[in-house]
Amino acid sequence: MTFDMNLVQRGARLRRSPFFEATQRHGAKAYTVYNHMLFPICFDDMEAEYRHLLEHVTLWDVAVERQVEITGPDAFKLANMLTPRDLSKCAVGQGKYVAITADDGGIINDPVLLRLGENHFWLALADSDVLLWARGVALNSGLTVNITEPDVSPLQIQGPKAKNVVQTLFGDAVMNLRYYWFLETKLDGIPVVVTRTGWTGEVGYEVYLRDGSRGDELWERIMAAGKPHNIRPTGPSDIRRVEAGILNWGADMTLANNVYEVGLDYLVDEGKTADYIGRAALKRIKAQGVTQKLAGIEIEGPRIEMNAVRWAVPANGTGAGQVTSAVYSPRLKKNIGYAMLPAAHTALGTALTVIIPGAGPRKATIVPRPFVDPKKEIPKS
Repeated sequence: MTFDMNLVQRGARLRRSPFFEATQRHGAKAYTVYNHMLFPICFDDMEAEYRHLLEHVTLWDVAVERQVEITGPDAFKLANMLTPRDLSKCAVGQGKYVAITADDGGIINDPVLLRLGENHFWLALADSDVLLWARGVALNSGLTVNITEPDVSPLQIQGPKAKNVVQTLFGDAVMNLRYYWFLETKLDGIPVVVTRTGWTGEVGYEVYLRDGSRGDELWERIMAAGKPHNIRPTGPSDIRRVEAGILNWGADMTLANNVYEVGLDYLVDEGKTADYIGRAALKRIKAQGVTQKLAGIEIEGPRIEMNAVRWAVPANGTGAGQVTSAVYSPRLKKNIGYAMLPAAHTALGTALTVIIPGAGPRKATIVPRPFVDPKKEIPKS
C-alpha cells in the first residue's frame, strides 16, 4: 500500500525529492523533515537495514542534502571566508568535509564541500539554512558572487558491494577515485557527479543528479545495476554512523557548539593565511580550552532503542551532561553513543549514570571513539 503522506504533512509546503515516487514504490515506511524536504528514513527494521549495509549494498535517497552553489569571479574568496579549512588546498575535482562557522565559533553546518571549478563550489548540507547565511555574508562583502540552490539531488550507494554497482554503472573510471574525490559524467544521458563519499564508514559513493526531472530513471538504473549484488533501498544507518564516529548536526552538535568541543579540531587549518568568519573566536577558544566535550560512551544493561530526545547525565560526581546519540550495536553487542559532558569529567574510563526515560538509570563508561575502524581503513579501501 502507498504510504499515507497525510500522516506527515498538510499542503505543499514540504518539498519532495526527485526520487520520492521511487521511494514510495519501493516501500518507504517512514519519513522525517530535513532541510524543508521529506526524507525517507526506513524501509525495514533498523537492524535489518544495518546488517544489509554491512553485508551487501544499499541505496539511500539523500536529496535532502541540499546544495548551496557558489559561483562568480570571487566564489573562491567567499567560500574560503565561510570555513576554517584552507580551500587553497582543495583541488578542482576534490571534496572536503568542512565546518561552516559563525562569528562566535559556533558550528552553523558541517557539509561536504565539492570544488567543481576554480570559482565553482557546492556545499552538500546538513539540516540548517546555509543558503541564507551565505547570502547574508555576501550581501555587503563587496564580492562578485552568485549564491543559489541548484537542481542537484544526491543518492548514496553504500556497502561492501558498492564498487561493483558503480563500476557497472560508470565503468572503470570511477574505480580510480580516491576518498573524497569526484568525477562529472553522464549515465545514459543523465548528468551526474559521482563522489567517493558517504555517511556510513563503509565503502561508499554518492551520485549527485543534476536534472531533477530524471530522478526516477536514475533510481531504477541503479537498482537494476545492483540487482546481482542484492541492492536494497534503506534509510541512513544511525547504528553504523555512530559506530564510525560520525556526528549528526542538530543532535550531536548545534550552533551552540564549536569544533573543539565535538572533536573536530582537524577542520581548523591552523596555517590558513586568509581570514574567515569565526577565526578570532576559535583562536581564543583553543587558547582558553573548552568547558565541555563530546565523549564516546558505553551504556550497560539490556539493549536500548535509539534515543528520540537527549538523555540526562546527572551530576553524581561526574558533572551534569546529556547523551546526544545512543543506539545498540549488534556487531559490538553493546549500547554505544555520545554524551556532551563537562570537560573535566571526560577522561577514558570515567563512570557515569545515564537516565533513560521510562527505563530509569543505567551505568555508563567513557570510551574511545570511533567505536569501529578508527583509521577509516574501510571507506578508504
